[in-house]
Amino acid sequence: MKGLLKNLGILLILAGAITLIACAFTGNVNNNSILGGSVVAVVVGLITYIIINKRITD
Repeated sequence: MKGLLKNLGILLILAGAITLIACAFTGNVNNNSILGGSVVAVVVGLITYIIINKRITD
């Protein structure tokens, strides 16, 4: 369970980045809700990664 929690932030960052890359390749860069959601996922993932890894020690 600790392994999944430690990777939760990274998974959120990857999901947001993959969404941004997919939007760039499909040309769907005018949809602000998709772009904003993916940026929020990246920021929340970064904050989650920092907080969880400060609290969980091996």
